[in-house]
Amino acid sequence: MSSRTVLFTSVPKEYLNEALLRRMFGRALKNIWIANDCEEIEKLVEERDKVAMKLEVAETKLIKLANTNRLKSMKKVGHSNGPLGAADEVNGESGSVAAKWVPTKKRPTHRLKPIIGKKVDTINWCRSELERLIPKVDALQAAHRAGNGTFIPSVFVEFYHQSEAQSAFQSLTHHHALHMSPRFIGVNPDEVIWKNLKITWASRVVRNILTISFVILLIVFWSIPVGFVGILSNIQSLIDLAPFLEFLLKIPSVIFGLVQGLLPAVLLAVLMALLPIILRMMAKLGGAPSLSAVELRTQNFYFGFQVVQVFLVTTLTSAASASVTEILCKPMDAPNLLATNLPKASNFYISYFVLQGLTISSGALLGIAGLIIFRLLHKFLDTTPRKMYKRWSTLSALGWGTVFPIYTNLTVIAITYSIIAPLVLGFATIGLYLIYLAYRYNLLFVVDSQIDTKGLVYPRALQQTTTGAYLAIICLIGLFGIQAAPGPIVLMVVFLIFVILFHISLNGALEPLLIYLPKSLEAEEQSLLAAEDGVVAPHSSGTGKGSHVASTGLSSSTDSPRKDLGPAPHKKPNFITKFLRPDLYTDYHTLRRLVPRGFADIVYDPVTERDAYYHPSISSQTPLLWVPRDGMGVSRQECHHSGKVIPMSDEGAGFDEKGKLVWDHETARPPIWQEKIYY
Repeated sequence: MSSRTVLFTSVPKEYLNEALLRRMFGRALKNIWIANDCEEIEKLVEERDKVAMKLEVAETKLIKLANTNRLKSMKKVGHSNGPLGAADEVNGESGSVAAKWVPTKKRPTHRLKPIIGKKVDTINWCRSELERLIPKVDALQAAHRAGNGTFIPSVFVEFYHQSEAQSAFQSLTHHHALHMSPRFIGVNPDEVIWKNLKITWASRVVRNILTISFVILLIVFWSIPVGFVGILSNIQSLIDLAPFLEFLLKIPSVIFGLVQGLLPAVLLAVLMALLPIILRMMAKLGGAPSLSAVELRTQNFYFGFQVVQVFLVTTLTSAASASVTEILCKPMDAPNLLATNLPKASNFYISYFVLQGLTISSGALLGIAGLIIFRLLHKFLDTTPRKMYKRWSTLSALGWGTVFPIYTNLTVIAITYSIIAPLVLGFATIGLYLIYLAYRYNLLFVVDSQIDTKGLVYPRALQQTTTGAYLAIICLIGLFGIQAAPGPIVLMVVFLIFVILFHISLNGALEPLLIYLPKSLEAEEQSLLAAEDGVVAPHSSGTGKGSHVASTGLSSSTDSPRKDLGPAPHKKPNFITKFLRPDLYTDYHTLRRLVPRGFADIVYDPVTERDAYYHPSISSQTPLLWVPRDGMGVSRQECHHSGKVIPMSDEGAGFDEKGKLVWDHETARPPIWQEKIYY
């Protein structure tokens, strides 16, 4: 569905009209979702879900406490106190079964306000709150679906076929500049940043300027907070600069040692952990409408940080701010500055590549953080069946925006030193290969990718590696300048100009292919589908490779027997031939044969189609609560009474003989399980 849906932002008010949009796009249009201002309903849904989870935790706590008291009683008496509660007990007064094992004072309670608030019974309070909130939410959801909400300047437009969506995406939609743009296609509903859909075109321009300026200043002056942390490692020097801190010398030696030795390392780790969070926040504040757009912008930001702070500053052995000031004052000295410092650091980077390759690969394969969380901390954190199930079924995710730049920077360093110190290339190859092996294993078996950038992070990383070529050329110009060799300097300047022009033309040629779907691929896909169906399609050219078929999208179905496409129309190439001729041996016609047809046909039910691009608060259903089943009938009675307000189940979870909370992860499908929707 996402491949057939286009998001238009900064839409003028007069075009927030379904009839007008249908007239604009014609019969190719299938569905329209005009984004609504959902601030009120969003707060109510959040409150409803928060109260529901509070009720689930309280019910689980009550059932677990009753089961614990039963086990203690069994140890004293020496026998069980009977099977599940009888039907009359289940239908009896709320809490009557639990009262046999749990005194009223021991039931879960909480205060309405911290410390000073009134203490209330959590279960009864949550039930009364849900009785008030659920009808309100349902009424507001119905009103928004009926189009009675306040519209914001963004529209999702779904077309019948992908080719029609691409035509709308590639077209200039509005006659005024920056209106109904930027446009996005392939946006997953789960990745939409709904707050950013309110942004107008003028606000987007201002946000971009401010956030990019902030990131540039952050990169240049990052050495200031890092330098402050470094000063803490030498408190005596700090006291010399600030005598009023002499009281630090009077603290106990053990604490003094921790402050001077451990605190700087901890603060530096916190700083480096905060950086990706800050960069992602800037990308969101800049107006990116989806998480995938945020990752792509974060990739640019973080790569700039890696090159400046991790590579250049380390090489120049000075603060970035000082280096930038020196270069701005004397821009012609930049090549000499690089030429003087880069060769000196070659030995450091030989060790750096080996160290990075060994530590990153071994750390990625070991996964000590995941091991500790999954095997140890879950015993204290997972107190309900829902938390246990989510921990068991959810894989850790990678943030591509902060993963790729680290290794792109390593590649940039290797390319920069390829001429100055070619020996670095060998060690860089070893280090990067070890990292490749570790990530290959993790991506296949350990981690998941929750944000789909449609593969755009990889070509962007490849484009960013050209930074290494620029730095290498500038360094060579500086080296030749130091040796006063005018001929080579002129040649390298000409070569630098050539590389810049080539880079611009290369980006101009490749960028449309990364964003848009070529019509030729649509024709090729239609010919391949016809070949699989055993239909002879009329060829529009003598090549026989592509055929023109009436545009019906990129997918079709038929009841006729399907045939295998057979081998590729060329002999199997060797590694060198395949590397030199990707246009022939890895073209669409060849790779398409590796993809089976119809192995994952996606069919959406009517409700999913209707609610796909509504704000989550509009389509959010009342959550189903999941509690463990006990042997006294407490869970059955709680499900009966709470079920009058909100759905609740005790299937698939319970207690073992020691009273520990368990759930059946081998035979039973948990009641909160939901089939994943592939948009």
